[in-house]
Amino acid sequence: MPPAQTVGQSGAVTAEFTSPTSRRTLGTETMLVLGLSLGQSAVYATVSIIAKLTAEGGLSRQTAALNTSASARPYLDLTYQLLGIVFALLPVLLAVHLLTRDPGDPVRSLGLDARRPWADLAQGAGLAALIGLPGLVLFWAAAQLGINATVVPAALPDLWWTVPVLILAAFQNSILEEVIVVGYLMTRLRQLQWRVGAIIATSALLRASYHLYQGFGAFIGNAIMGVVFSLFYLRTRRVMPLIVAHALLDIFAFVGYSLLPREWFDWL
Repeated sequence: MPPAQTVGQSGAVTAEFTSPTSRRTLGTETMLVLGLSLGQSAVYATVSIIAKLTAEGGLSRQTAALNTSASARPYLDLTYQLLGIVFALLPVLLAVHLLTRDPGDPVRSLGLDARRPWADLAQGAGLAALIGLPGLVLFWAAAQLGINATVVPAALPDLWWTVPVLILAAFQNSILEEVIVVGYLMTRLRQLQWRVGAIIATSALLRASYHLYQGFGAFIGNAIMGVVFSLFYLRTRRVMPLIVAHALLDIFAFVGYSLLPREWFDWL
């Protein structure tokens, strides 16, 4: 049956294309979304780890600083921090917008809604504990083996807005990573008819790769986290508990490092 015909305001007849999006288009779209977001971060992280490995003293003598200051002037620094958080979330909006071509509500289909807040909070807290405690042991072991850089989770000045910005940064990281790397990517790879094992491996390895600038311990830890989160999403089809878990882990790391005595974190 030919596509339906519609008449615009100018009187010209236009075709309303209703055919499904081709696999080639979906593949190109996925690469573009990743290239504008965490795929780009993975490339930079790879260059960063090469630079650290070839620097004087080797990897263990290098530093990976997160949440760094952008200006010596406090209010200008705050402005830069907030702008960075806002613009980092644009790929999430793009991914959700692109998913509107699929049947149904993309927010609901990703489990990105607030239908079950208490269950999401409980599951998120459980996942954070499951990942966080072994993760601390892995980071300690990586530091002892010299396969990680020295990680500085927060390098902002001690100002009134530091903790709120670190909390916002934690939520920005969690929303960006879980929506793109789990919800969006796994949805598109399933539509491209990838095998489940390949989908899980791709999502986990992408997550690990953009943390590679911290070292090989961070790579391994995030790969394991990626497998756990991917399996959880395949079972529940909800990304919200993953956002909660990731945000809790980052808040603990960022705010804890900012407020607690520095000597507590010498093992990093």
